Amino acid sequence: MAAVNGVATLRAPAATRAERRRVNLGAVRRSPLSIAGGAVVLGFIAMAALAPVLAPYAPDDQIAKRLVAPQAVYPLGTDEFGRDILSRIVYGARISLWVGVVSVGIALAGGATTGLLAGYFRGRLDLWLMRVMDVMFSIPPIILAITLTGILGPGLTNAMVAIGLVYLPTFARIARGPVLAVVGCEYVEAARAAGAGAGRVICLHVLPNVTAPLIVQTTLALSTAILAEATLSFLGLGIQPPEPSWGTMLGTGRKYMELAPWVAIFPGAAVMLLVLGFNLLGDGLRDILDPRLKP
Repeated sequence: MAAVNGVATLRAPAATRAERRRVNLGAVRRSPLSIAGGAVVLGFIAMAALAPVLAPYAPDDQIAKRLVAPQAVYPLGTDEFGRDILSRIVYGARISLWVGVVSVGIALAGGATTGLLAGYFRGRLDLWLMRVMDVMFSIPPIILAITLTGILGPGLTNAMVAIGLVYLPTFARIARGPVLAVVGCEYVEAARAAGAGAGRVICLHVLPNVTAPLIVQTTLALSTAILAEATLSFLGLGIQPPEPSWGTMLGTGRKYMELAPWVAIFPGAAVMLLVLGFNLLGDGLRDILDPRLKP
């Protein structure tokens, strides 16, 4: 009987997981926009990974006359230095995705840790940590990013650190809310009574309840981080020439909008499509992971 009960106990979670997978797959099928967003993101990731194969030329090679209009040889035209715009956009995808992943990783690691500690220990630690987050929230993100980049100096690494710090408070707030709701639950109190330390309780019992909203916010933050990088590069505070950053291409291309609009239009379209893809994917993940939105 004990063996039967043990088997029954082990099978229940498996059935629950299978049912959850069916519900999630149904939610994905009902959200074609999230599928489209995922396809767009995967397309850009593939383009970045296969840049040496897909790009017709090296991104810095001056292979033609300056400001050549789009044609068969140069599908997106050339820029003010005679460089192929298509090749620079393909290689620029690497920079945009790398900046997005690293900066959001910094924000996720720092913000989630801050939110977990503040929500679990509460008291003065919660008070001081959240007041620091409130101060950061009070400054417009782009102004804070420009200020931090100005202090750290222009460049790829400093831009990623600045963008990560800008979006850290958002992750801290998102992590803290569920922790406050979970920390008083009976199973958390039981784990404490059994002698589990704070680290074990946070990792095994608190963190799983914070994972879903953090996943959704990570996807959405990738789009805002890419926009922030493009803005900093546009202003000359991000990636420096001759690196093929979409923001830098926009910044230089704005001077030629009347003479050669394609120099700015195509990098802007690349930024728009990638940001749109991440936003659609984030909305789809929210529909799947948020139990309040399930039918």
